[in-house]
Amino acid sequence: MNRPAVHVIGTGLLGTSLGLALRRAGYEVTLADLSPTARRLAADMGAGTAAEPEDPGIVVVATPPDVAAPTIVEALRRWPEATVTDVASVKTAILVRVREQTTARELDRYIGSHPMAGREKSGAIAAREDLFAARPWVVCSDEDTPSERLAQVVALAEATGASVIHLDPDFHDSSVARVSHAPQVLASLMAAQLKDMPIDGVGLAGQGLRDVTRIAASDPGLWTQILTGNAAEVREVLAAIRGDLDTMIDALELAPGAFASIASLLAAGNEGRDRIPGKHGAAPAKYAEVTVVVDDTPGTLGRLFADVGELGVNIEDIRIDHATGIRLGSVDISVIPAAQLTLTEGLLERGWRVPEAAIEQEGRE
Repeated sequence: MNRPAVHVIGTGLLGTSLGLALRRAGYEVTLADLSPTARRLAADMGAGTAAEPEDPGIVVVATPPDVAAPTIVEALRRWPEATVTDVASVKTAILVRVREQTTARELDRYIGSHPMAGREKSGAIAAREDLFAARPWVVCSDEDTPSERLAQVVALAEATGASVIHLDPDFHDSSVARVSHAPQVLASLMAAQLKDMPIDGVGLAGQGLRDVTRIAASDPGLWTQILTGNAAEVREVLAAIRGDLDTMIDALELAPGAFASIASLLAAGNEGRDRIPGKHGAAPAKYAEVTVVVDDTPGTLGRLFADVGELGVNIEDIRIDHATGIRLGSVDISVIPAAQLTLTEGLLERGWRVPEAAIEQEGRE
């Protein structure tokens, strides 16, 4: 298959990961970055060649969001035959700026896109060739987009293992404000509450706090650009959350009716959580959990997973929590409800420490 040469501008986490994935898929990739060190690092990692191309088929702008629009415009003019896309997490503001600075013919060659993938770590050193695998990749086109150029961008995204979704830019920005941008703010604000907390208190942290604050390790500079680029949508979401927070704060005065308000807010959270897609983008699914207490020693998890496999049970999801002060942890194994009893009994027979409440509950149902 004849694949167009790809030029990636920006060799941070996304740009380098993209280069790695495209090279694996058989694309010829060249790299550019304002930092010669960053470009050389990406090249040394195998993401592409640190060179300026003469006539690339596709140019991917993977710069920070605040400089994406001028970089796109420059690419459209420098390579007048190339299809130009970007991977920024905001789409409407960039499209408006590009439209203001280009002709209709130039604009026809620009197609905004956004892979819904990332890590809390940044830079080329954090790149992975499988970063986009099984992740949604949003492509924003319209009825005026030339079909052959749209096909190039779709093929590029699918070559990384991503699943392409076509969305309007405004709908994209409204959606990511809720599923990505506002969660980043909330994670950071929650983590900030630990900044001056006595260390003995922080030591009580369990997996719940780790889950909520994991993405708080993200780069503040990058996220300032993302949040300001999608400011109106994020502001709307945070205002709605502020309303719910005010309701919860008032309810915790424990006046008459408070218990109903608290329960209602928590139940709304249950409903929202249940709408998050399941594995591989499938419909949401409810799983049963089997908790196993394990020693924090080499090989323990390997033996546990081997035993689960021998029992013929598929692990749908897994979570590990570490005890404080002792070398023990708990592994929560999510399985389909029909497999819960088989797994619990089988692990007990093999000597694993499993709370027997699951068996007792199964027997009562």
